[in-house]
Amino acid sequence: MRHIPDSERRARLGRRHALAPGHRATDAEAATRAVTVLHATEPATVHLSLRARVDDLTVADVQRALEADRTLVKQLAMRRTLFVFPRDLLPAAWGSASARVAEAERKRMAKDVEKAGVAADGLAWVDDARVQVLAAIEASPDGLTAVEVREAVPEVARKFDVSAGSVWNHGRLLTHLGLTADVVRGVNTQHWRLSRPRWTRMERWLGEAPVPLESDDGYAEIVARWLRSSGPLTEDDLVWWLGGTKAAVRAALTRLEAVEVSLDGPLTGWVLPDDLEPEPVLEPWAALLPVLDPTVMGWKHRDFYLGPHAAQLFDRNGNAGTTAWWDGRVVGCWVQDDAGVVEVRLLERLPRAGVRALAAEAERLTSWMGGVRVGTVYPSAAMKVVEWVHP
Repeated sequence: MRHIPDSERRARLGRRHALAPGHRATDAEAATRAVTVLHATEPATVHLSLRARVDDLTVADVQRALEADRTLVKQLAMRRTLFVFPRDLLPAAWGSASARVAEAERKRMAKDVEKAGVAADGLAWVDDARVQVLAAIEASPDGLTAVEVREAVPEVARKFDVSAGSVWNHGRLLTHLGLTADVVRGVNTQHWRLSRPRWTRMERWLGEAPVPLESDDGYAEIVARWLRSSGPLTEDDLVWWLGGTKAAVRAALTRLEAVEVSLDGPLTGWVLPDDLEPEPVLEPWAALLPVLDPTVMGWKHRDFYLGPHAAQLFDRNGNAGTTAWWDGRVVGCWVQDDAGVVEVRLLERLPRAGVRALAAEAERLTSWMGGVRVGTVYPSAAMKVVEWVHP
């Protein structure tokens, strides 16, 4: 059995995830492909993840890929999380991960409608409400914001209490229509660090009717891309990342003829059959990654790059804050001061070369941000410390 040690896994990260100098991507689409998909729960993450992987990238470059060229598309999929997909990977998600989440969410919405006493048949109410919202969006060539949808169909786009602390909002209908590829988050009407899209018919946005892959085909394609970007991956990693079942993951691995490899420690991983050659040694590299970056969030078993720092860099729900990387390992986080200047907060001692490289990355990121401050609803414990003392 081929053995892939942690040091080689970290070298793969730097090279394949386009983070190491000399291995960065040429543009936003190539950078997205390097990590399969980008987390988009917070809109700023998309821009900052791409900035870390493309030299001389501008905000306009990202907006062009998302809105003008439409080579990158936002889609809710794995783990009911919003991602940015390369356009050609969308059919795989529509038929697999998105479809799985859509069915569960439809049932959940119907249950809430019945619980609130809005309708006796929750499924029928949800399906009819979907039709009305979709018709309103269809009637607008440029799409509608969520506020405009509420104004267009007030009878279904309304709030009502489901239970104590739980309120129905028509945004759930828009989310579900996105899961089923009926609509898409189109042009953003706000600053790049905020999200208020015009919901648009998917067919109109892409210029072609959505055609989902069959479920097994979809899962196999997504797993293949993820293995190419991030293998070796354990079965636990794949099940967690896909938000799927072990059966779906095992079927995909079998179909791809994936090869099992040994890892440092008790776990084993999987790689594609043509990906067994040793990874060349990589010079140490530094990177500053945003909240929920795919390189931080891509595994369930993270010790090989995260070490002992999980409690300080992840919240209780498993969401990663900002991270600072040196030589393939997470060694701290970064924050901004009131003027937007980036400060690196180390969690361990580094060699002088590492400190200097991270300082250079902080200057590069500060310059790129141009005084714009980015907030987050996922600050880690390390990010919250008011007065930081370096080790």
